[in-house]
Amino acid sequence: MAVQPQHLQAAVCLLLCFFTSGVSIPDPRQREALIQQEAHMQTGGQVVLTDAEQRLDAVLLKMKQKEIMKADFPPAMHFFEARHLIRTSPIFSLLQMMPKGGALHVHDFSMVDVEWVVKNVTYRPHCYMCVTDNHSIRFIFSSDWPKPLSHCSPWIHLESHRAKMINTTDLDNSIRGNLTLFTDEDPEAAYPSQGVVWDKFEQTFLSILGLVTYAPVFRDYFYEGLEQFYTDNVMYLELRALLPEIYELDGTTHGKDWTLKTYQDIARQFKANHPDFFGVRIILTVHRRVNTSVLTEVVEEAMELRRNFPDIMAGFDLVGREDEGKPLWHFRDALSLPAQRGVTLPFFFHAGETDLEGTDVDQNMMDALLFNTSRIGHGFALPRHPVAKELSRKRGVALEVCPISNQVLKLVKDMRNHPAAALMAENHPVVISSDDPAMFGASGLSYDFYEAFVGFGGIRSNIGSLKQLAINSIRYSSLTPKQQEVALALWQRRWDKFVTNNIF
Repeated sequence: MAVQPQHLQAAVCLLLCFFTSGVSIPDPRQREALIQQEAHMQTGGQVVLTDAEQRLDAVLLKMKQKEIMKADFPPAMHFFEARHLIRTSPIFSLLQMMPKGGALHVHDFSMVDVEWVVKNVTYRPHCYMCVTDNHSIRFIFSSDWPKPLSHCSPWIHLESHRAKMINTTDLDNSIRGNLTLFTDEDPEAAYPSQGVVWDKFEQTFLSILGLVTYAPVFRDYFYEGLEQFYTDNVMYLELRALLPEIYELDGTTHGKDWTLKTYQDIARQFKANHPDFFGVRIILTVHRRVNTSVLTEVVEEAMELRRNFPDIMAGFDLVGREDEGKPLWHFRDALSLPAQRGVTLPFFFHAGETDLEGTDVDQNMMDALLFNTSRIGHGFALPRHPVAKELSRKRGVALEVCPISNQVLKLVKDMRNHPAAALMAENHPVVISSDDPAMFGASGLSYDFYEAFVGFGGIRSNIGSLKQLAINSIRYSSLTPKQQEVALALWQRRWDKFVTNNIF
């Protein structure tokens, strides 16, 4: 049960009394007051629970007590090894049903389960595949035999190739393995270093690009992505999108305006079919390895797109491995353009997704705050930067914490040791998201909520923590204050129904 404000005030007065009176023997009331004070400070600690929520919280506590005593405790394991255990957890089942609000950190071409891509995309007519020199794969849809691709084998027409095969399982498994990092092998052996896992990570994006940038697939992929998140009880998304050229079967292409409008049209169609889905907004991204002139052009495009598509265009970000990209300060002139011109272009910078303390990249969080970023993507390194940490708290700049991504990309092994655990203990602004769920063998948002709730919070986190995290995902979104109120009201109705339906 959450601590009531008047009870906290009484506890503080009691503590002051003890500390100023020179009492040397610990008193049970003093101990309880300290425990209650800490509980009040955590994420959700100030949430006043209804009777129904308290009853559900008691059920959750019993579930968690059983879970934490298991020999194979999922948050202490690599997600690839823990996934099957998580799927059998009653806590996970409950989290799947829970209305989680919004997913504010998801990338465009890693939101749909890879199994759907293999079965629903690579079996379409006119799909060609080749194998690169480094044993990755590339795809293209074409009405004619495609031109040879540099450093790739001759094109294979998949429909004809499969027709000659007795069993296509091995081929499909090979394609599937190239579109995800997930492996049934020992993940530590498969990915012994950050360099190895990031190389494979970036290759998976290059592999899927030719599939999802084909116009018919692009439309279907995005709709399916919304469907999968909606099924996982996510009511709103903010999608990081490259807005690449989208091509047709005859090779003609569409630019960013067409792509953004298509996102908008499909989102409206999805909302019409699912009235309790609140919507989608797009954050335009560019790879952080581009040069300054290219970044300047993209910032110019971002300002124009936001002017032309204010309802769906949320802002701008840089993506890619931070440790190998240029620091934000390198691009300060380009990133200053909107402010110099009096144009509003919100930033949502990836920053602090590193464990290389003291490098130029390690200052990205401070620079992100200097550029008035609306949120910080990942912020894994934030606890090592007390000034940036205090600034983000005072300004209400939330961290988009993506637990599974941080583990798979080798920033943390045991979720109990994730820096966000300490941040949530002091109610630092935090939202939970899933980054690239398809690449990690996950889906939607529930797996990451499980890792945060069971791993970060341990026994201490409760239904109030979950409720606050869901509320945070709306309060720290790019929606206007009025839109947030409408979204919160919609979410609250779903939340109340969820609580009522799960009181055993």
